[in-house]
Amino acid sequence: MAKGKDVRGIIILQCTSCVRNDFNKESRGTSRYITQKNRHNTPSRLELRKFCPYCYKHTIHGEIKK
Repeated sequence: MAKGKDVRGIIILQCTSCVRNDFNKESRGTSRYITQKNRHNTPSRLELRKFCPYCYKHTIHGEIKK
């Protein structure tokens, strides 16, 4: 049996606060998380509140392209 297109795809979540403050030289980088989502149930971009070790607080992490 051949496998079709995978329903659960791997996505990358990146801190939106670190991306906006990328011009700041004090920032050491951007926080990224790898997770999965069901493409049929959530076709839009995913946004979750996660802990950012560079900002030292919980911020919104948005889905980015691979």
